[in-house]
Amino acid sequence: MAELGKIEKPSVQSYSGKKKLYCVPNIYPLEKAPDEYKRIFDQYWDEADKYLDRLEVAGKISRIFCELIYESGDVALEKLEKINSRSAQIIRKKMDGGAAFFPLEDREIFGSYMDWSNCLRIISTKEVFQKVIEFYKDIMQKRTSHILDVIEKNLLEGEAGLLIMRDDERAQLQFPKEIDVFLVTPPSYDEVMRWIREKIKES
Repeated sequence: MAELGKIEKPSVQSYSGKKKLYCVPNIYPLEKAPDEYKRIFDQYWDEADKYLDRLEVAGKISRIFCELIYESGDVALEKLEKINSRSAQIIRKKMDGGAAFFPLEDREIFGSYMDWSNCLRIISTKEVFQKVIEFYKDIMQKRTSHILDVIEKNLLEGEAGLLIMRDDERAQLQFPKEIDVFLVTPPSYDEVMRWIREKIKES
């Protein structure tokens, strides 16, 4: 697994004919965010865009996968614009260049996943938490299996795909050996994560 930022330029010959997946951690905008966060948020996505352009030396992106989306076509792009306009800009740019977008989520599984996630946020008793966490783990496993299945079925030999997903959840995906995975981690990613951790401590 290669991490962009620690390599200057991928060797085209090394990855020729292989499946490649470029993974970008999904960073979201915040409501009423201070200017400091807006600055590093925009910087992050600017850097991610440039890094992907460099990485395409190893293979042009022809398949796109993004978390939270179970729709396709214009409906998917409209939803993406509302959730995160910066990631949507990159996706639209790659689609304009010929890449195809594939819904990563299953509507029913994703709905259950969100419901159980929301339940965990409001639980105040240990007994209820233990019961709910089991349901959450079960649906999380189903979601992970579905996501892997979508990527494996739609990323063909010699193709390069783009996966935009929260890094902690992407880390749970065990990709088959025939997929070369590249982690796109712009320098500002650590700054964003540090800002979020500090705000959590202050709350």
